[in-house]
Amino acid sequence: MKRQENNYAFIDSQNLNLGVRDQGWVLDFKRFYVYLKDKYKIREAYLFIGYMPGNESLYTNLQQAGYIVVFKPTLFLPDGGVKGNVDAELVLHTMIEYENYDRAMIVSGDGDFHCLIEYLEQNNKLFKVLIPNAKKYSSLLRKFRRYFVYINGLDKKLAKAKNRP
Repeated sequence: MKRQENNYAFIDSQNLNLGVRDQGWVLDFKRFYVYLKDKYKIREAYLFIGYMPGNESLYTNLQQAGYIVVFKPTLFLPDGGVKGNVDAELVLHTMIEYENYDRAMIVSGDGDFHCLIEYLEQNNKLFKVLIPNAKKYSSLLRKFRRYFVYINGLDKKLAKAKNRP
């Protein structure tokens, strides 16, 4: 009997969301979760997101879709902007769960994950790097190109219904 793969996804939600919006469509996170499960046999999908009061229904919907949602407290900046960088949480949880998965998929085009991706590759724990936008990702990740999967062109499968071509 063939052993089922035990791969986890670690998702930078802001990088993912902005990466597909830059392409003119809006991601349906529920469809994306099913896509990860079906196409890549992802067993657990950790989604890292900045916590904003008032968005509780979004967080509930993400959890109901199947994601393990990890929140980052956000800061409100004097200029009215919001800061909620999830990079440290994604790296930390990838390492906390290290013994629980066979290989990890990192969903981000952010070069801040270079050292994590490099470590996973060196230890035969890197599965894929899912790049939200093939035209906008860090050049620091180029050496891992053989692991890349791009979301570009998947809008027919993964866009919210009103945004699907």
